[in-house]
Amino acid sequence: MSTKETDYLVIGSGIAGLMFALKASVHAKVMILTKREMTESNSNYAQGGIASVMSDTDSFDEHIRDTLSAGAGLCHRDIVENTIRQGPERIRELINYGVQFTTREENRNEFDLGKEGGHSHRRIMHAGDITGKEVKKVLIDVVKQNTNIEVYENHIAIDLITTKKLGLSGSNMVVGAYALNNATNDVLTIKSKVTVLATGGAGKVYLYTTNPDIATGDGIAMAYRAGAMIKNLEFVQFHPTCLFHPKAKSFLISEAVRGEGAILRLKDGTDFMKKYHHMGSLAPRDVVAQTIDFELKKRGDDCVFLDITHKPKSFIQQRFPNIYNKCLQYGIDMSSDLMPVVPAAHYFCGGVASDWNGLTSLERLYVCGEVSCTGLHGANRLASNSLLEALVFAHNASESSQHYVANDYPADVQSIPAWDKRKAVDSDENVVVSNNWDEIRRFMWNYVGIVRSNKRLERAKHRIELLQKEIHEYYWDFVVTNDLIELRNIATVAELIIRFALHRKESRGLHYNLDYPERNNELWCKDTVYENKSFIEGEALCK
Repeated sequence: MSTKETDYLVIGSGIAGLMFALKASVHAKVMILTKREMTESNSNYAQGGIASVMSDTDSFDEHIRDTLSAGAGLCHRDIVENTIRQGPERIRELINYGVQFTTREENRNEFDLGKEGGHSHRRIMHAGDITGKEVKKVLIDVVKQNTNIEVYENHIAIDLITTKKLGLSGSNMVVGAYALNNATNDVLTIKSKVTVLATGGAGKVYLYTTNPDIATGDGIAMAYRAGAMIKNLEFVQFHPTCLFHPKAKSFLISEAVRGEGAILRLKDGTDFMKKYHHMGSLAPRDVVAQTIDFELKKRGDDCVFLDITHKPKSFIQQRFPNIYNKCLQYGIDMSSDLMPVVPAAHYFCGGVASDWNGLTSLERLYVCGEVSCTGLHGANRLASNSLLEALVFAHNASESSQHYVANDYPADVQSIPAWDKRKAVDSDENVVVSNNWDEIRRFMWNYVGIVRSNKRLERAKHRIELLQKEIHEYYWDFVVTNDLIELRNIATVAELIIRFALHRKESRGLHYNLDYPERNNELWCKDTVYENKSFIEGEALCK
């Protein structure tokens, strides 16, 4: 077992983590910890783009209004305004790094701005239909050339190290983390002046998700165990259009397809969305996902269909080359065939609570990206605001955290003990891990999905409490593995989602409870905040 020391420890290699690392490396040493290869993250699968005001026909005020409208009363207006006004500057930074956003064919000096659900204007900066992948490719190349950044691939963080866990008095402070080397099974002890969680979301808590296998809620779970404040986890966004095909694992059909005119239809061809929302198929995601779920359950159908066959084939191939070719692999020509789609868990609007700078309730611990809850998204994220948030808060956190690096640790934080595996032995019962993993994901989908009820939530609470006891015993009896760490994390996040969903007694945004179908501004127009195993009063947001 070895020990490392660094100024900044960044856990996660998505766009938020990479941007923070590049900015922080200007004045200090940075270690990036990523549990797979650097290329693998939720960011890598972001097809749509980055929402930002980049046109003279658009305005900050209109982007702010669209964001507040989608957020169903729970957005923090100051966070929304500051984030959106920073957008153009953060986009220019990406362009300076070498990101090539798509421009208009008829005028290469103008960006080809896309439109997605809930947006009143075309404002989505994109690189074809693989924006996340293209941005990450550029940032990874820049990171690799930076001598102040050290990257540890195939290392999964186990737990944060805090002064409280070290038995020290004073405020609870994060001073590093333990991480498992997946290649050697050794546990690395990392001491850091600043720790940044950029671990992404937790889509794998659900049976059906657009997220990659790495999205197991590691950052939320670690922060919670360390004592950090968690906020608004009942608001899980289900993307309305995941390709419904037995071989198409988690393949997302971007909302940009609907932005270019695609229509959602029932199997009989009915354009059903227009009777539910004035924006039709371009309604906000919470409305679209809930409507699809309602129609599927009412009719007993397996899926609905996305129709863009009225657009020229040449346009579809040029605008959506990746989606077009991927669908072709499954025998679907989207220029002439309807695409079968279903909702799937996609994005967490809640997470580790942070301030405007990404600082959490624990000293020296920052968050940026999907793992965080900044107040930007409220009860429902506006499409393509996520990468914008990642860029802005990576910038803010890098600026805010400099004073921690300039000043050393408190005098009583000297050495950090190595990982203590106690009397743990190698497991010969890995079936326990796989079975528990499968059970959690199934009951979360069935009981804590798009539409909830008190009875379903209580059933889920009962199941997770039993499983948590079993997982806790297993965790301390056997040597840690990547699968066991991830199981422990998804169980923690699942329990938190259930508790948050039971606590909010209304329906708002992404949280819909059949027993409380109406929005209740008088009692519930506020954040739900969980700390030290209890809910505390959130800030009243309806003005």
